[in-house]
Amino acid sequence: MAQDSIAVVDLDRCQPDRCNYECKNYCPPNRTGKECITLRGEEADEGEPNQVRISEEICLGESCGICVEKCPFDAIEIINLPQELQDDPAHRYGENAFSLYGLPVPQEGQVTGILGPNGIGKTTAVRILAGEMVPNLGRHGAEVGWDDALDAYRGTELQDYIEAVKDGDVTVARKPQYVDQIPGQFDGNTRQLLARTDERGGLDYLVERLSIGPVMDQDIDNLSGGELQRVAIAACLARDADFYFLDEVTPYLDIGQRVTVARLVRELAEEGDRSMLVVEHDLAILDLLADNLHVAYGEPGAYGVVTAPKSVRNGINEYLAGYLDNENMRIRPEAIEFEQHAPRPVSSAETLVEYPDISHSYGEGEFELDVEGGEIRENEVLGIVGPNGIGKSTLARLLTGDLEPDGAERGSADGSSGRSPRDEGDVDFSMDISYKPQYIEIDQHMRVDAFLSSITDQFGTSYWNTEIAQPLQLGRIMEQNLNDLSGGERQRVAIAACLSEDADVYLLDEPSAHLDVEQRVQATRAIRRYAESQDATVLVIDHDIYMVDLLSDRLTVFDGEPAERGHAGKPQDMRSGMNDFLANLEITFRRDERVGRPRINKPGSQLDREQRSKGEYYYAP
Repeated sequence: MAQDSIAVVDLDRCQPDRCNYECKNYCPPNRTGKECITLRGEEADEGEPNQVRISEEICLGESCGICVEKCPFDAIEIINLPQELQDDPAHRYGENAFSLYGLPVPQEGQVTGILGPNGIGKTTAVRILAGEMVPNLGRHGAEVGWDDALDAYRGTELQDYIEAVKDGDVTVARKPQYVDQIPGQFDGNTRQLLARTDERGGLDYLVERLSIGPVMDQDIDNLSGGELQRVAIAACLARDADFYFLDEVTPYLDIGQRVTVARLVRELAEEGDRSMLVVEHDLAILDLLADNLHVAYGEPGAYGVVTAPKSVRNGINEYLAGYLDNENMRIRPEAIEFEQHAPRPVSSAETLVEYPDISHSYGEGEFELDVEGGEIRENEVLGIVGPNGIGKSTLARLLTGDLEPDGAERGSADGSSGRSPRDEGDVDFSMDISYKPQYIEIDQHMRVDAFLSSITDQFGTSYWNTEIAQPLQLGRIMEQNLNDLSGGERQRVAIAACLSEDADVYLLDEPSAHLDVEQRVQATRAIRRYAESQDATVLVIDHDIYMVDLLSDRLTVFDGEPAERGHAGKPQDMRSGMNDFLANLEITFRRDERVGRPRINKPGSQLDREQRSKGEYYYAP
């Protein structure tokens, strides 16, 4: 029987040399003579202060919580486990450490999806399935081997798979989550990297489908995020393996590239009875590529639960509703909802700035961008959509002053904190812009709280905490150094830094990258609420259709020929903007009957043909 509650001590945050052991001294069982919170004693490194351990058998559970409140470093969590959670953990990392309950079940010839927040144990599950670590079944102090694991899972769907792992009969190919780390691990060009992975003889096909040909002879160090992502996917799928694990295939890819990757993954699964396990936060793509789905829930960093497999439609809908039917479990206090039909027309707000037709060329025979004149309105969120390499980031740099329109005479920007005051010139935007770039490079050895407090004098105020810090879940990372943050943590800090500026326009380039579904919704709400409460104007460049749908009032649509020429139309209403955008990509969406979420239609299906004939690519019922 599983424990009714678990105690988690974050040893990276526990700093006994800077406190008076308030958790131990105020603990009610300790004060009655019991040893609930004790010191680790001889387990501490020589010269290091003693950190604490908590006895889960003596602890009063979440109903007490005094140690949680008294810890000055937010290092303790006491969590009551769901009553429905009857089994022992599949793995626990140690005393007062993270626990994982349940494992996903790979299926031959199928794509299995995992949907859940970051820090919930998905990587631990994959390491077990890959044979890299033996699940200790919660017995972290005992010797546990594969025979024990096989006995524990005998009679379940995992029995045959665990036995194959035990016997060393499973080969694994893996695509890492953070592709921007690849240049630090490989020195050479794209062709050299991919040649090492071509175990099935299908590399040329992958290179063509993923449009990698133009960068085959480029150094890995010089590739963009989208190019690195496609190279990493090709390297994984080129291997000859029994079990493929792909951790986030969509960051930095446009919607067309995402659909291509989804189809490639499905093709490989079907052609060779291979098991594919995909962690993905883009729900539209997960819906398209997966055959079945495990929902992961719990408390990030404390415990995670992997459900039994569900149908993809039901799994996503239950996740969005925040309630798992078979488990009788509420995992979120409120549902994530989507508008059933096209948004109402945007009311005629005051115009913040009008801009004429502008263009920019990088040189003779190189990329050219033409932008139709239009207006940006006060207190609106303007979505910017289009394929990669079409000029969206060029437009962002034109707006911030990093680039100048052809023929313009413009004063230099002050360059401070991403803001660019405009001097008078041929093109005068007359506004301050706070900019979050697409690729976040942080090399400062500075704590998060010190960094953010250097940006705004509102740091730490009730308003700032409520509107920015809490929705972006910054509390637990405030004392970490910037260069120690994960990709998702860096993204949230960068969004907070952008919104903390005093500016006329807030421009965020791909804020969804590396955020899980919950974090994307929270970030969307933070951006939306900030725009409304501050009468601010926000421009968002992103490829996540769900985020664009939830966030935007109007759209600017890009088309053209990637890497050659781009064209940006005038800002337009959501219905016409989405129709123009998806018509260029030849993709139609339908609305789920139950929750109204957008779902990609199968190409050539009856509904796909009907919507195309009506010119309704997105907001059709």
